[in-house]
Amino acid sequence: MKWVKSIAATTLVASLLAVPGFQSAQAQETTTTNDGFKLTILHSNDTHAHVEAAPQRATKVKELRAANENSLLLDAGDVFSGTLYFNEFTGEVDMKLMNLMGYDAMVFGNHEFDLGSSPEGHAALSKFVKGAKFPLLGSNLDFSKDSLFNGLQLQTVTKDFENGKIYNGIIKEIGGEKVGIFGLTTEETPSISSVANVQFAKYIDSAKNAVAELEKQGVNKIIALTHLGFDDSKDFDNDQLLASAVEGIDVIVGGHTHTKLTKAVEAKTPFKNPTIIVQTGQYSENLGELDLTFSDNGAVVEYFGQLHALNDEKNPIEADAEAAALLAPYTEKIAAVKQQSTGNTAVTALDGKRGLWGVRTGETNLGNVITDGMLAGAKKIDPEVQFAFSNGGGIRAGIDAGDITLGEVMTVMPFGNALGIVKMTGAEIYEMVEHSVKDFPKEFGGFLHFSGLQVQFDGKAEAGKRVKSITLNGKELDKGTFYKGATNTFTAKGGDGYDTLAKVYADGRVSEPGTIDFEMFIEHLNTLKNVDAKVEGRIIATIPFTDIKKGSETEDYVRDLYYRDLTQGTSATTYSPNANLSRAQAASFIARALKLEAKGKVTFSDITSLEEATQKEITALAEAGIVKGQNGKFNPTAKVTRSQLALMFARAYELQNDAKKDLKADFSDISAYNAETKNAIALMNDLGIANGSNGKFMPSNNATRAHMAKMLSNYIPYVKEVK
Repeated sequence: MKWVKSIAATTLVASLLAVPGFQSAQAQETTTTNDGFKLTILHSNDTHAHVEAAPQRATKVKELRAANENSLLLDAGDVFSGTLYFNEFTGEVDMKLMNLMGYDAMVFGNHEFDLGSSPEGHAALSKFVKGAKFPLLGSNLDFSKDSLFNGLQLQTVTKDFENGKIYNGIIKEIGGEKVGIFGLTTEETPSISSVANVQFAKYIDSAKNAVAELEKQGVNKIIALTHLGFDDSKDFDNDQLLASAVEGIDVIVGGHTHTKLTKAVEAKTPFKNPTIIVQTGQYSENLGELDLTFSDNGAVVEYFGQLHALNDEKNPIEADAEAAALLAPYTEKIAAVKQQSTGNTAVTALDGKRGLWGVRTGETNLGNVITDGMLAGAKKIDPEVQFAFSNGGGIRAGIDAGDITLGEVMTVMPFGNALGIVKMTGAEIYEMVEHSVKDFPKEFGGFLHFSGLQVQFDGKAEAGKRVKSITLNGKELDKGTFYKGATNTFTAKGGDGYDTLAKVYADGRVSEPGTIDFEMFIEHLNTLKNVDAKVEGRIIATIPFTDIKKGSETEDYVRDLYYRDLTQGTSATTYSPNANLSRAQAASFIARALKLEAKGKVTFSDITSLEEATQKEITALAEAGIVKGQNGKFNPTAKVTRSQLALMFARAYELQNDAKKDLKADFSDISAYNAETKNAIALMNDLGIANGSNGKFMPSNNATRAHMAKMLSNYIPYVKEVK
C-alpha cells in the first residue's frame, strides 16, 4: 500500500487572442535568438474522459500555438476512466480529439490499464495506441508479454519515431534544436489497476537510462513526461524524488496526483542546472503553459508557468467548431445512455435534499448508500479499510423511487471523484469530525457522511468541542490507534478546509487507487438490486432532554424543533412530552415557525401577565387569523384539543398556500364537527402532518407537547418565508 502527499495552490488564468488552425511543433520554423532558445510546453493530465471541455481546450491550444512559435503539446496520462464517455467508448473519443489537437506525445497513466482484467484485456488500450497520431512513451514499461501490443512497442529512444507506437523516449527537432522527451508511469500501477501481463521497471533506473541515451544522441534539453505524482510517497515514486535523483532532466511534465500547480515549481536538487515541474490539476479543467528559455548548454535560464482555465464562467472560452462537431455524435449517444437503467430500483426515494437534516447537515439514506459503496469498493483494494466518509457537498441531487438510471447517478455525483484510502489515528478522526460539524445546524459542504463510524455530537456546544463520541462498528475509537478509512481524494487532500486531512496527506498517509465514485456506487447498487436504504443513527445531533426516549419517533421531532430554535424544553433537561399543550404554547410554537411578528399592540386582555415575547407571538397569530379569542380574551392557559391544533395549522397553511377544498378523511369520530374543522383535519391527514389511529382522529383529546412536536416538525417543509 502506498501513501502519498500533495500541495494546494491558487488559480492563475491567462488568455491570448484566438488564431485559427492547428499546428504541430514538428512543423514549426527555426527560431533561435541571442537570448537563448525559447520553448513553450502546453500540457494536460488526468483528464479522465472529461471530454466535455475538449472543444475549449482545442481553442486554447490553437491560440497558444499561434502565439508561441516553438511549442510542444504533451499529456501526462490518465486519459482513461471517469465518465460515461469512457464507459461507452473506451478511449475512442479522447484519442480522436487528441489527434485533432495535434498532441506531440503522451505517457501512460495507471488508469490506462483499468480494463486489463476484462475478457477483452487491454484491447481498448491497444486500439488507442494504434489510432493515436502521436507516439506514446513508457521507458519503464514492458508490453512484450501481451500479444495485443505485438509490433507496437520499440524499447528505444529515437528521432525516427512513428505515430501509434510506444517508445522509451523520442527526439523532436523544434526551432533547429533537439528536444528529448521520455515517459515514466508510477510503479504502484500493478497494485491499483489491472496491468495483466504488462511489466514495470524501477523508475529511477529507467530515467537514468533514458537521459543517458538522449545525451548520447546529442540532446541537452530533456523533458520527463511522467505519471508519478508531484509528491507521491517515497515508498514508490514522485516527481520531486525523480528530479533530485536523476541529473540532466530540465522539465518534468507530471500527472497522477491531480495537483493544481498554478505556478511552475523549481525542484530542490543537488545538481547545477534546475529542474522545473508542472501539473494542471484534473478533468480538463485547465490547460497548462510553461514558457522556457534555454542557454546554449541546454540549461533552463528563464521559466514562467501558468494555467488556463477551460471552464471559467466569468471568462468563457469559445468551443472550437471542429472539435465540437467531432464530439457532438458521442454526446448525443451519451444523452441516450443516461436514460438507461442501472438495473436497480429505489424502493423509497434516496434523499439528496438541502437544508437542515439534508446532505450538508445530517445523515441521509443516500449518503449511507454512497459511503457503503465506497467502503465496499475500498475493501476490494485494501481489506484493512474499516470505514468510509464522504462530503455532503459532493452529493448534488437525490434519486426518485423507482428505476435508477445512469443519468440519475451522474447527476448525484457529477464530479467523477477518485477514491483515496487514508491512514489516521483515532485522535485525527476526532479532529476531522469536529470540523465536519463545526457549522451545524448551518449547511456546510464538508459535512461528512459515514459508513462504519457512528458519531454523536452536541450541535449547540462551542465549535471544536462538539463531538461526544465516535464508535467504529459499536466500539469507541482509541485516539492512539491507527485506522484506515476511504474517502474521495478531494477530501483526503484537505478540501473543505480539512487541515487535519491535509497534514495526513502531507505525511504520506493517503493511498490513491483512483477508483471513480459513481463506478463504486453502481457496483454497490448491483449488489442490492432493490435499494431500501434508511437513516440508521450513524450521525446523531444530541438533545439535552432526559425525558425523551432514545431512538423514538418523538426524539426525532423534538430534535428537529430544538435545532431550529423552536423549543428549549420546559427546563434545561426536560421537554415534558406528555404534558398538555396550552393555547399560549401552541401559539408560540407556530408563530416562531412562521417567523410572524406582531404589527399592532396586544388586544387580548388576559395575556398581559405573560412574557412580552409570548404576548407578541399570540398577537401576531391573531392578526394573521390563525387564532381567535372570545369576548376579548384568549384563554392562554386553556388546553388545546387535537381538532383545535389542526385548525391552527390549517389556517397557517392557507395563509401561505392555496386552500385545498373538498378534502375528506375517513375518520369515524369527526362527523359532528363543523366544515372548517373537518376540512382542517382532512388537510392534516392529506399533508402527512397528523393522522389518526384505528380509523379515529380523536379530535377532542387534549394535544400534548409530543403531539405538537410531531405536527410542527411535519409542517416545517410547508412553511414559506414571510416578507
